[in-house]
Amino acid sequence: MTILPFPSFLDDVKAKGFKKAVFEGIDDSVERLTAGLNVQDLREAFRGEAASRRPNPRLTPHADGFWLHMRPSYFNRDVTGMYPSFRLGWLSSYFVFFETITGLLLMLWYTPAPEIAYGDMLTILSNVPLGQLMRDMHRLGAEFMVAVVAMHMMRTWITGSYKKPRQFTWFSGLLLLVITGFLSFSGYLLPWDQLSLWAVTIGASMAEATPVVGDQVNLLLRGAPELGANGLLRFYLLHVLALPALLFVFFGVHYYKVVIHGHSLPPQKENIGEDSAKRVPLDKRVYFIPDMLTYEMFWLGATTFIITVLCIWFYHAPLENHADPQVTPLGTTAPWYFLWIQGALKLGDKFFWGVAFPTIALGGLALLPYLDVTPSRRYAHRRFMLTIAMLLISVTTILSYMGLAKFAVQTSAETEIVHELTFEPAHSKVGIGRTIPFDQMIVGAYTTAQMHGADEMSANDMIAEFNAEVSANGQFEQMIQELKDQHLGANQLPLRFRSIPADEAPTLMRVMEEFSHHLDAEPTELPNVWGALVITDNQAGLKRLDWIVSWDSVLIEGGEVQMDEAGEPIIVMATEDVPMVDDDGNPMMDEAGEPMMEERTKLDAEGNPAPVRRIYSDHLFIHEAAAYFD
Repeated sequence: MTILPFPSFLDDVKAKGFKKAVFEGIDDSVERLTAGLNVQDLREAFRGEAASRRPNPRLTPHADGFWLHMRPSYFNRDVTGMYPSFRLGWLSSYFVFFETITGLLLMLWYTPAPEIAYGDMLTILSNVPLGQLMRDMHRLGAEFMVAVVAMHMMRTWITGSYKKPRQFTWFSGLLLLVITGFLSFSGYLLPWDQLSLWAVTIGASMAEATPVVGDQVNLLLRGAPELGANGLLRFYLLHVLALPALLFVFFGVHYYKVVIHGHSLPPQKENIGEDSAKRVPLDKRVYFIPDMLTYEMFWLGATTFIITVLCIWFYHAPLENHADPQVTPLGTTAPWYFLWIQGALKLGDKFFWGVAFPTIALGGLALLPYLDVTPSRRYAHRRFMLTIAMLLISVTTILSYMGLAKFAVQTSAETEIVHELTFEPAHSKVGIGRTIPFDQMIVGAYTTAQMHGADEMSANDMIAEFNAEVSANGQFEQMIQELKDQHLGANQLPLRFRSIPADEAPTLMRVMEEFSHHLDAEPTELPNVWGALVITDNQAGLKRLDWIVSWDSVLIEGGEVQMDEAGEPIIVMATEDVPMVDDDGNPMMDEAGEPMMEERTKLDAEGNPAPVRRIYSDHLFIHEAAAYFD
């Protein structure tokens, strides 16, 4: 009679004793979980011993289990080392699951709304245990995944592993590469900071070049004329739902085709025209359990360890300030894996280089197995295809370099200088102009001209002399008018420059010295230049800093400053319309009785030709609670 109305563990304890019943229960559970391996089988496998039971229980998990049904039970010894696969296929699979796990964890604290997303990112970085580490690992894993999948495809090309019967395997792998790129690109926007907003804006704008439906495709991606709530939600759904679904479908297809056809052997290990991957001699068989299983466990641990070390000590995912569609940062580029398209766009027509060229390139890659029908995979017999592969790598590298912000994109010196001083937090750095302590932001107007006076002159004497000079030629009034056009508190603007209070504000003095150093480094583009910093109280606890650069305009043609015979930049002189007079000094009239005017070079107060004086200004607001100056 049983203890309970049904057979139970207690009956086993009563019949066999507690110790034996527990051991048999564990053994049975392990065998069910592994689809055929008991505790003794696992012990023997991990010790490297031969299986003691027959038939070999290590083969049953592949036939009867779920976890290993898409893994071959044994491999050819020639494909188990680093060459020829370099484990790139396994690493690609690893990053698929790595990104899925880390992404699911990040989703717990993220809301896809512009008003909330950036705050959620700050919460993840500051209030979620290990949140910053998880975000860093997810971002770094995404970068690695794109690179590894691309290298895996190139390795397949170089070893000729796309040849018959693996044509569709190659095609599904190419689709996985495209999906991986768009998956990483769609996640680029989610932090909703300046870096992500403008990088995605550039990438999405390429859709406009599509014939006929370009505007509609762009609108479909953005959800509105400009990226906003609809666009963020659509990229979020693409990133966490649509693209992962496609990725897992084609990942399964790709893996299934690899298992069906076997891992291609090194080119020199096969006879020309033969595919012997599925015929593995007994003396060359390396069984998945235990050899490949322990090998892959080692790779799993080593790769995770490397990523963890990199994210703790060497890498942090960038997070700039909150996205602002009204402020375009300098040097904005698409993500690095799309730089080749951005570089191609600099060559000419937006449709051809932005749409047709990538489409032709991907189409050529898809047709590669059908174009290369030579039976041999030997390197010596495939010089032409290897040359094409090297050309592809070279062209992609060159175009990616051309896609960098500084290539073939000219930014004026004054804009670069002010940006260098005031750029917003990025990659743990901040412009030195933001580091002035709040209590050292003493209201007033300061100029770099203070650093250029004679050594025997006091700071006050230098400023007084400079004030007189800029007042005489109208430069100060021109600067004030420039600020009034954009300054809401124009009545607070100072009437004259004052000397920099070095004793009270040493950081302010150091910033102005750095400002002067940057200006002096551009004598060709910015002749007779001086800079200014105007500090005003905007409201309680908030100050406005206006950065001004004033210089003589130079003649620029074809993006280059024109020089005279003496090697000096050609200064553009100011002109004015003055009435024309006859020989007697009387005004000349036209047929309508209006005075006739002629353009003449404008003269300054001393009778010398006056150059065109240009002024550039930009501003920022600093709150007393900001952490820039901590």
